[in-house]
Amino acid sequence: MTPDARSVAGMTQVYETQADRTDLPLVVMPSVLDSMVEPIRSQFPQLHDIARVRMFEEFTDDEDVIASRLHDADVLLVGGYHISDDLLRRITGHGPKGAEEGHVRCIVFCGTGVASYVDLELAREFGVRVCNAEHYGDHAVAEHAFALMFELIRHVGELDADVKAGNWAWKGGDGLQLAGRRLGIIGLGGIGSTVASIAKAFGMEVSAWSSHVPEELFDRCGARPVADMNELIESSDVVSVHLPLIDGATRGIITAENLDHLRPGTLFINTARSEVIESGALLARLQRGDIPAGLDVFDHEPLKSSDAICQVPGIVLTPHVGWRTDGAFKELTRQMVECVRAFLAGGEYNVVVHE
Repeated sequence: MTPDARSVAGMTQVYETQADRTDLPLVVMPSVLDSMVEPIRSQFPQLHDIARVRMFEEFTDDEDVIASRLHDADVLLVGGYHISDDLLRRITGHGPKGAEEGHVRCIVFCGTGVASYVDLELAREFGVRVCNAEHYGDHAVAEHAFALMFELIRHVGELDADVKAGNWAWKGGDGLQLAGRRLGIIGLGGIGSTVASIAKAFGMEVSAWSSHVPEELFDRCGARPVADMNELIESSDVVSVHLPLIDGATRGIITAENLDHLRPGTLFINTARSEVIESGALLARLQRGDIPAGLDVFDHEPLKSSDAICQVPGIVLTPHVGWRTDGAFKELTRQMVECVRAFLAGGEYNVVVHE
């Protein structure tokens, strides 16, 4: 195959560079979202004479297919699907067939919350480096949080459907405005602070609870610090969650007792990770029927229509797409390739687990 060529393997398009350079380590992306194909291809020239690259230009979460595509890979680029413990064993040479099935030494995750997708302790046990991307989607996710808020308070989707169906008279009640309302942010990192800045521009009163950011950050983004999460929740008209998932620190940090402090009518937004909320607590609170919510993340993804949360009225659900924008893809893929370059050169970049 010629450099930077495409071929057809069955029905799957395969993009490969420097296929004849078997002296180079092999980087494989065995599954890819359609919208990521072009952004990541544009970054692959950065790996010229550093690594061969092979990308299968379709999305699959079939573990047997993924494992077969990774049998000779040194580095895995992964996004959009979970790596089960069994798959991790297989692709790293710790499965029943040993190194015959795989010898991946580095996993580069196309996102930040890799702990939701890979068992990091098991990766550490196997001596596999795990990397992620940071702050690539701060604006994308922040904007999606507001998209959920606006759908809850202005019902644009429902109004559109009504008008197109010939129903001009909207019977769903008048809208609400964000200006003058109190926004409580849980987690004031890159995304949370971006949300705060946008909210200030909308004329909202912004408060935040965050345990690991310097005090000057609150001043910089115009958020009033609140030391007690219950106080923040209780005093807010809108609560938006922007915590990273960190085992031993943030997993389950928002409890059922915290959610009991949501006042009826408070908007609840989560575009972070569902696991930062105590298991089952949010569903139980929403089932009371007095909290409008906009959620982009769930305990089980992909979410099935039979899931109990889909039956809760008055909430808006999106399929974990807050991070998916053109700007985010560009920065994400740049960081992914930088992770590969650093690993193969003996350096470090966005390392979550050291080999």
